[in-house]
Amino acid sequence: MGSAAPLSLSILQEIQLRFLNPSDIEEVKKLCREWFPIEYPDSWYEEITSTSRFYSLAATHNARIVGLVVAEIKPQSKLNKEDGELLGRCHPPSTQVAYILSLGVVGDFRKNGIASLLLDSLLCHLTSKENSNCKAVYLHVLSTNTVALRFYERRCFERHLFLPYYYAIQGKARDGYLYVLYINGGQPPWSFIDYLRHCSSLVSKLQPCALPRHLYSAVCRMLQKFVSCFSREIAHGS
Repeated sequence: MGSAAPLSLSILQEIQLRFLNPSDIEEVKKLCREWFPIEYPDSWYEEITSTSRFYSLAATHNARIVGLVVAEIKPQSKLNKEDGELLGRCHPPSTQVAYILSLGVVGDFRKNGIASLLLDSLLCHLTSKENSNCKAVYLHVLSTNTVALRFYERRCFERHLFLPYYYAIQGKARDGYLYVLYINGGQPPWSFIDYLRHCSSLVSKLQPCALPRHLYSAVCRMLQKFVSCFSREIAHGS
């Protein structure tokens, strides 16, 4: 059998968006089994197609589902332990974050902007006035899924955590990454280098008369040199 003919660039104009409903369960099951190496329980499909807890949006072409995005908004206090801290301490535990559970497009409809359309629709929802307390969007992805990694990085998601042995696929442990995008003024946790820069900034603002001149100069030089060296080490290690 020959390969499918490439779709027209105008295909995006023919795409319609709608929310999932219970009648979509079997179609969504089939798609997720094709796209993802993870087996979801039946209860998961029931929840994403019937409860307002999830933002479950389908892209359709001639009534056929050709893409979907599923996300959940929750307080950061409900984050799984392995996800660590997504937000800086200036954000209280009740601050909301959004987790993208799945984002996929049917094979012969890829590279037509459908994934971006779905993601843009989700981000538009998350940055609306009613969701102004949602400060970050995050997701998990296989470390070997280079197509997905490039897609999210192009959309300004940042690699936040390495998750060794996060996935169990066909009896084998596979590594993953956690990616995050900060929205609505959300701030990431401070890193060690951030604390160093902050200390260096505070010292530089001191009046020389507040410290012996030679001590003041030595502290400034030491902090600046340490920050510079540490930054280079981080850059080489990444």
